[in-house]
Amino acid sequence: MVKIIGVRFRNVGKIYYFNPKDLKIKVGDYVIVETARGVEYGKVVLGPKDMDEEKVVQPLKEVIRIATQKDKAKEEANRKKEKEAFQICLKKIRAHELEMKLIDVEYTFDNNKVLFYFTADGRIDFRELVKDLAAVFKTRIELRQIGVRDETKILGGIGICGRPLCCHTYLSEFAPVSIKMAKEQNLSLNPTKISGVCGRLMCCLKNEQETYEYLNKKLPNNGDTVTTPEGYKGEVSSVSVLRQLVKVIVDVGDEKEIREYRADELKFKPRHRKEKKISQEELKALEKLEEK
Repeated sequence: MVKIIGVRFRNVGKIYYFNPKDLKIKVGDYVIVETARGVEYGKVVLGPKDMDEEKVVQPLKEVIRIATQKDKAKEEANRKKEKEAFQICLKKIRAHELEMKLIDVEYTFDNNKVLFYFTADGRIDFRELVKDLAAVFKTRIELRQIGVRDETKILGGIGICGRPLCCHTYLSEFAPVSIKMAKEQNLSLNPTKISGVCGRLMCCLKNEQETYEYLNKKLPNNGDTVTTPEGYKGEVSSVSVLRQLVKVIVDVGDEKEIREYRADELKFKPRHRKEKKISQEELKALEKLEEK
């Protein structure tokens, strides 16, 4: 077992583990630590606890110190410098006529490096841009191309649910999301209905996937033949996954009726869920939503 604390460097960023040594550190404190990028200023989001050494990436680096007021003032100054650097980089991008969109700028705490995050449709030759930026900032420059999901995570926004985006508020890492999840939840496969602000599949499809998989196993498919409690054999018209109700078309005398039953009242042979039939055009559009 090894003693660790969890530190986050950016809003809703990934949590990194550090050795707190003998420092009295609690959740909400700010600390100065050494990372692969240099000395950084981060917020403690996970208090001191013991963890299996196998779950920790070795070597585990130590906390340098708890942040002082002077450190906090320097961090605030860095945030202001980032805004200025953003505007300077925009001008340089226009001057070089590069097809790239600048998203964010980040100074390391010790000012040893300035990172510029951008998006672009393809590969960009930014060697001349780096030279110009290095001449202006007199420090190491790193341009990092990110995907549309990372762009949305940084910029934030409001989802179709009317709430702030999950990736910008609490998701520290992106979970894999697939078209299969939308099918399992019986959602419309219209790309505009199941894609988020980033243009990819909505992350929230992952939230209820396990529940839908469990509930769907207890239900027949539309079109299946089932036996009702009265002994009628009928065809499934529709199912309500969350309420676990099934509408069945049954022959009563010379007439057909639609009756609703609880799933556990019906007798049927469990089978694999049927895939929704979609056209090739729809399939291509949906496959683009899964691209990262």
